[in-house]
Parts: sequence; structure tokens; C-alpha cells
Amino acid sequence: MALAADERLARAEAAAHAADDELVARLRAGDASAYEPLMRRYNRRLYRVARSILRDDDAAQDAIQEAYVRAFTQLESYREPGNFGAWLTRIAVNEALMRQRKDRRYTALEGVDDTDEAASLSSADGTPEDLAAGGELRRLIEAAVDRLPDGFRTVFMLRAIEQLSVEETAASLEIPVATVKTRFHRARALMQRALRRHIEAAGLKAFDFDGPRCDAIVANVLERLGVR
Repeated sequence: MALAADERLARAEAAAHAADDELVARLRAGDASAYEPLMRRYNRRLYRVARSILRDDDAAQDAIQEAYVRAFTQLESYREPGNFGAWLTRIAVNEALMRQRKDRRYTALEGVDDTDEAASLSSADGTPEDLAAGGELRRLIEAAVDRLPDGFRTVFMLRAIEQLSVEETAASLEIPVATVKTRFHRARALMQRALRRHIEAAGLKAFDFDGPRCDAIVANVLERLGVR
């Protein structure tokens, strides 16, 4: 069963890559309408990777728009059949990095200590109880991702959230496979450590059994046992 599922996934990915190149061929032939399905296919990935670098929604949106324009005008430089997504992602990454360098608000985090960084990651607004009660796990995760060191944040976004393979992530970021594995391992460890206290706090309140239900059980048992 697992093998069959893997085969179906591989076929789906191959079909998607083939579809990419078919649309690229149409673009090169002058059919500009072929760009829309490509943009819709990669909008989420490009937004997430740009957002992971710039940590600002509007800036990320501006970056991916510019990346799409650059990709369209530089389409002849695409010579990687089956890897259009990685090629497009690299353009978005480069655009976001260029904007990051221009804006002093964005600072790179180098040589971060795991303990200090985990403490920073866990400093999202609100107490654990508030976050658990408000159902804000998504906001908590997004805040924790934003606090990851720069190099690790983008890898985590592509691997854990976009669910790209190690090889696809390496191709998209133009870094070695070994670097992807190392950064993802550390980013995941930082996320786990940062979120642990919130998860534990939420767990303390999960499946509570008090109030009327507790009273009813006690009363029913005492009545059946004839205890008054």
C-alpha cells in the first residue's frame, strides 16, 4: 500500500512538472495566458518563501510580484526541464534577499545559541492558557517560525510547511543537500522546544472533567451504592 501511494505521488509530481513545461512552451510561443495557471500553482510557495525572509506580509507580496515579472522577462534563461518550480523559487528568494539587504529593518541572525533562541521563539504574545483557550495555535506557530534564524527559517518553511523534498529545497535555495538537512533538523528542534511549554499548558486543560459532569457522576455512583 505504501509503495502504491509513493508511486502515485511520484506520478503526480511528474505530471505537474510536465504541465509546467507545457505551459512554459506556450509562454515562449507567445501565449501569455499560460502564465496565470503557473502563478496560481506557485503563489503559495513563493509567498511563503518570501515571507520567511522578509517577515512582512506586504513586503513578501511585493517581492513575489516582482519575481514573477523578472521570471517572465527572463524566461529564455530557464533551461531546467522538470524544475520550473525550483527555478521560479530561486528568483523569488533572490528578490526577497535583495529587498532584505536594502531595508535595515531586516537583520540576519548569525551564531544564535539554541537556548537563547528557543526562549525568544516562545515569547509570543499571550500566556499559554490564553493561546490555548483562544484556539490560536496557528498564530503561535507563525510567530515561532518568524523568530527562527534567517537561514533556518526558509528551509523550515519549504520543508515542513510547503513539504518540498530535501532535493527540491536544495535546488530552490541553491545550497547543498547536507546543509538543508542540518538546518531543517536544527529549526525543527528549536520549534519543538519553543512550543513545548504552550502544548503542555494546553494539555493540562484538555479533556477536563469537572463541573456538572463530575457532580453528576459522583451523585449517580453514590446513589447506586446507597451512600447518602
